Amino acid sequence: MSVMIDTQETTQEDLHNGRSPWGLQHSPPQRRRLTDSMTTEVLIIGGGITGSLLAEHLVARGHEVTLIDSEQPGLGSTAASTAMLQWEIDQPLHRLSELYGFDAAAEIYRKSFSAVQGLTRLVADSGIDCQFSPRATLYIAADGVDHRVLQAESALRARAGLPGEFVDGAHLQAHFDLRRDGAILSPGSADADPLLLAWGLLHRAERAGLRLIDAKAELFDADSRRVAVEMADGRVIEARHVVLATGYIMPDFVKTELHSTVSSWALATVPQAPKGLWPGRPLVWEASEDYHYMRSTADGRIVIGGEDDDTQDPDERARKTAQKRDRLLQVLGELRPEANRQVTHAWAGAFGTTQDGLPLIGAVPGHSRIFAAYGYGGNGITFSYMASRMLAAEIAGKREAWFDGFALDRPVPE
Repeated sequence: MSVMIDTQETTQEDLHNGRSPWGLQHSPPQRRRLTDSMTTEVLIIGGGITGSLLAEHLVARGHEVTLIDSEQPGLGSTAASTAMLQWEIDQPLHRLSELYGFDAAAEIYRKSFSAVQGLTRLVADSGIDCQFSPRATLYIAADGVDHRVLQAESALRARAGLPGEFVDGAHLQAHFDLRRDGAILSPGSADADPLLLAWGLLHRAERAGLRLIDAKAELFDADSRRVAVEMADGRVIEARHVVLATGYIMPDFVKTELHSTVSSWALATVPQAPKGLWPGRPLVWEASEDYHYMRSTADGRIVIGGEDDDTQDPDERARKTAQKRDRLLQVLGELRPEANRQVTHAWAGAFGTTQDGLPLIGAVPGHSRIFAAYGYGGNGITFSYMASRMLAAEIAGKREAWFDGFALDRPVPE
């Protein structure tokens, strides 16, 4: 039986405020107008990093793919990302083990590690110029989380077969010029320019046959054989499979109690003199629930972010930016007193997160041909890559048992 479903209205201004340093002097791929109704095998809705990764992968596997976006690809949540491509998850391994058991939690962490390695290979093999750089991470002690907690977490990771080691405060200061009680030092992460990555993937997919179209989906008519998606202008795209890759914006037929929306703030400094940067330039993030995080860019800027809260109104988010920027500069001064704190970019974005720190990836309950990918939290691009591989497998009829841990209708953890 078919159903008609309304989607929610959103604009790129709803997704972020301010301006990030990504994609400078580059232009997004150009969308074609939809001049008539059409059919396609797979319709992807959303041209950010998730849609771009999925489009590139599906086209490479021989699928007929159409991607629609009513605004410029990548200039929503992707432009607000800080692109710290970590395999470590917002929820530490010990907490995830309490929720789902050690074996399941360890497997999720290993899948996340594999996702970053897969993304690294993709960028290398495709030659996409997105300032991609492999990085170590430093998960540093913070308020209420001292070196003993980090030592226990490090031991649990070792038991799971994950790389990394605990380093004490003296080692942290001597080798990285950071002053905290200790940290977990882990290899295997990366950073990049998220817009250049998304645009590079779309260009690559277009060369292989992707149709990139300027259109806005408004109504879905779904049954067991196909999904007919009506656009704002009344034209229809009929697809065998539809994927919702729309950032944190969920159509009202995607029901889950796990998901919520938060806002996060970030800034970028002027390019630093060598003394302003920390040795080796690993990604830095705090071992606390409301953590700050820090990375550098290819041209030597410091990007620092955090100060997350549950603000959802874009005007309110914009009003808070000056206060949040001042707090981020204070944290930067504590972490890197040698840094030049002159700001060139300050921005904020809305992001989806979940109660257990894991994404929502898979079929929409009740709609077997509509898939979704939401709730990435701090692991945006890592989970985007994972989603692209999982959803491609689902579309090919090769669903795996471990996908259940990311299902949209999985139980709410206690």
